[in-house]
Amino acid sequence: MMTTDTMPERASAPRRSLSEQALGALERIPNDLIALIARLSIAAVFWQSGQTKVNGWMLSDNALYLFENEYKLPLVDPWLAAHLAALAEHLFPILLVIGLASRLSALSLLAMTLVIEIFVYPDAWPTHGTWAACLLFIAARGPGVMSLDAMIARRSGG
Repeated sequence: MMTTDTMPERASAPRRSLSEQALGALERIPNDLIALIARLSIAAVFWQSGQTKVNGWMLSDNALYLFENEYKLPLVDPWLAAHLAALAEHLFPILLVIGLASRLSALSLLAMTLVIEIFVYPDAWPTHGTWAACLLFIAARGPGVMSLDAMIARRSGG
């Protein structure tokens, strides 16, 4: 019978603490998954906002009223601003969901977020900061492998 004194010594790896194991697991979350979640989440936010601005294919009277009386953006006609916002809040989310022109779409919605933060709702910075984090991730890291952008890059050898 072997005693602990006579057992061969094992080359043991240093034990990792629970927090080190948890950090290791978190670090293995693929950027592609984070990008997909960011794209879908922020697209939903802007799509839903865009839906509040339209009745069918037309800009709603309420949206125009808000741009004329509440939002009051400097240097931009309220009629034009309302139409551009409704278009942007429908076009760019679609592009983000399918992952086409993702970085451009993210940057466009980030610019829109900054305008909203600075000129419309400056006290809503926690919400806008969350939006900006998603959009900055997509702009900086790209849309991930589950996107048309990645498919186009693979096919073109880039």
